[in-house]
Amino acid sequence: MPISIDTFFLDPTAQGTLQSQIQQMVAEGILSGRFRPCEKLPSSRKLANHLNVSRITVTLAYTELLADDYLTSRGRSGYFVSENAPQPPDFPPRAPRENSVDWSRAIGQRFSDGLSIDKPQNWQKFKYPFIYGQTDENLFDSANWRLCALRALGKKDFSALTTDYFDHDDPILLEFIARHTLPRRGILAQPEEILVTLGAQNALWLTAQVLLTQRRTAGFENPSYPYLREILNQSRCHLAPVDIDDHGLDLSKLPSSLDVLFATPSHQCPTSATLPIDRRKELLARAIENDFIIVEDDYEIENSFRNAPSPALKSLDKDGRVIYVGSFSKSLFPGLRLGYLVGPEPFIREARALRATVLRHPPGLIQRTAAYFLSLGHYDALIRRTSKSLHKRREIMTKAIEESKLTLANGNTNGGSSFWMRAPDHVDTEKLAQTLRDQGVLIEAGSAFFDPPERGRNFYRLAYSSIHENLIPEGVSRIAQAIETFEI
Repeated sequence: MPISIDTFFLDPTAQGTLQSQIQQMVAEGILSGRFRPCEKLPSSRKLANHLNVSRITVTLAYTELLADDYLTSRGRSGYFVSENAPQPPDFPPRAPRENSVDWSRAIGQRFSDGLSIDKPQNWQKFKYPFIYGQTDENLFDSANWRLCALRALGKKDFSALTTDYFDHDDPILLEFIARHTLPRRGILAQPEEILVTLGAQNALWLTAQVLLTQRRTAGFENPSYPYLREILNQSRCHLAPVDIDDHGLDLSKLPSSLDVLFATPSHQCPTSATLPIDRRKELLARAIENDFIIVEDDYEIENSFRNAPSPALKSLDKDGRVIYVGSFSKSLFPGLRLGYLVGPEPFIREARALRATVLRHPPGLIQRTAAYFLSLGHYDALIRRTSKSLHKRREIMTKAIEESKLTLANGNTNGGSSFWMRAPDHVDTEKLAQTLRDQGVLIEAGSAFFDPPERGRNFYRLAYSSIHENLIPEGVSRIAQAIETFEI
């Protein structure tokens, strides 16, 4: 029995080439059981006319499906679902049953409450997306990334792609980090002092698990990265929030008893404040005096516009007290999930063992693709292009903020990709954010960054990495209007 041509349609929002979409459409029909063995498919000409694509596109899709034995060709009779095509599982109907488990008691630990930042998955559909951490597809070098991925898939790299590294990492990537990435931050490290992670967040989790116990105290900036607090909560250590000022971490607020301090000295999260060099040196002296470890999350260092980047805290460390966290996910694209830890060998040994227990190692394909992208110079070219574009957007946004008479919460920043803002005291920025969504504007409310959240009720963050420069003035104007008309 022939398959009706009306069964086939292309989703205008689908990703990939037309050929891959048609191939996926037929394969899904077979795997779901809608298309059965020996059923005839529409001819390539009919399907091409129906989908309004070229006939060669349909023919190439059918050819790939023939090669994978999803389809078979019978002379001049056309294409049929192969008898050898994968069969959908034949599960008997399951009788309805009641769930007798009381999951409110069965769940030993709760993690869902910690998902505090609301970032819409469809943020691209908003005209004015002032949200942090997303990639502008107009800036990313997708062509060279694709070529590096193809190279990593080649026969020469078959072992790197398929090997179970267990507790090791791609040697090419490690060498690049050790020889190129770290020296630019003034850091010298051997491969055994470096561990590749699934982004900076994974690096922070590994660090907390290795260094903290229920008896130890962890200090962290307030406000700070919300998921760091959740990571620290999971370790069940004692928490010591440390207030910041316009220059970052306020050292006068450091508690006398501290085991580990988590800090973002280059661009404080979320204010983007840069810790001055004299404070960095004083912080290291305090760490020696009070015998605590510092975990330095050195993100957004590529986006330093006003002055040259300050030396990494790790580069000033002569006592082996600084654990360094770096990430390629923020400078390339967030979906990459690739970061690294740098620290003394005894620490890295334990972090490596923990990583092997939980996830073994980041995928070899991702590591090798990133290694090629970095080593062939594409990464540096991307950083220069991105930094130039972000600098221009920052100037446009600075002017728009001044003209709209919005208030900066921290003007002492050396770069980054966002502004930390303060609304009038009566404005609840969570409600403000909801109001602005209806106008196509996305902002980040500030309460999620504070401990307790009420302290950040009238703060918000505006990022400019994902919004076109021409749209910035109008977007900022809409925010100002919404604040001016906000009802108590």
